[in-house]
This record gives sequence, structure tokens and C-alpha cells, in this order.
Amino acid sequence: MAWEDELATLARERGPALVGYAYLLTGDLHAAEDLVQEALVRTFRRRRTTDVEWLEAYVRSVVLNAYLDAYRARRRWAGVAHLFAGGTTTPTTSSPEAVATDRADVEAAMARLSPRERACVVLRYTEDLTVGEVAGRLGVSEGAVKRYLADARKRLGGLLADETETEILTQGSER
Repeated sequence: MAWEDELATLARERGPALVGYAYLLTGDLHAAEDLVQEALVRTFRRRRTTDVEWLEAYVRSVVLNAYLDAYRARRRWAGVAHLFAGGTTTPTTSSPEAVATDRADVEAAMARLSPRERACVVLRYTEDLTVGEVAGRLGVSEGAVKRYLADARKRLGGLLADETETEILTQGSER
């Protein structure tokens, strides 16, 4: 049986059950369908057997792992999103002066980091490298990279949040 036939059989026979399983995780039908599609792609990219029951079990585990990966990514982004888009201004609606001020604030906050912390932040969030890749580039352990990133996030969050709060309070008192 060709992999296309296996995929068609699995989707036809067990597709609704897989979507139902994913729906229990996500609480959203469209997200569940996307999650199952992602799991099928991951499964058939590295398929090992023709047993439909085994394939369903494998797809279910891939659905769970893909869901958890997305959850971790959202949680990680929530922890650093304020570093990229603080306050209510955005570059598309801000004046050039505000954008320049924001960049200067970020640059000043980055200058207060240690060289290792700064390197980790730049490699992880600007170059979009994984923690392992950052560790390899810097010649340190993954645990050290995680620690540098945590310390940097805490320090940057404090520095940039204070400035944003001050800016919001100042704007509020001007009105």
C-alpha cells in the first residue's frame, strides 16, 4: 500500500476522531483541524509502518506534541512580547520621533546587559536561533544560555517597563 493510500485511509476512517481529540486540546475547531493536518504531515514525513491503528496512535502523540510545542512558543512569546511592542504605539502609527525614542530606549536597556546576556538575546531573538544553536555559537552549555536569557528578560523587562509606565503616566497627566 502506497503512503498516499495509507494517508487517505487514516483520514477517512479516523480523521473525525483525530480532530475530536485535537479539539479537546485546543477548544477551537479550526485550530484542531490545523493541528491534525500538521500532525499528519509530521507523521507521513517519517512514516514507519502500514498499520492504521499504529498510525492513529502515532498521529495522536504527534498532535499532543505539536499542541504543546505551540503552547510553549506562545508562552515564551508572551514573556518577551513587551520587549518588542511596549506601550500603545506601533511603528506604523507612531511619529518618527517616537520610533527613534523607542529604539534609543531599547538600545540603552541592551547596553545595561552583560556581554553574554546581550549576545544571547541577539542570537535568540534577532537571529532566531534555538537555545542549542546559541550555546554552540557561544561555546557555553544550553543551561547557561537559558540562564542568560532569563536574566536578560528580567532586566530588560524592568528597564523597559519602567520607561513605558512613566510614559503612560506622563501622557495620562497631560490630558
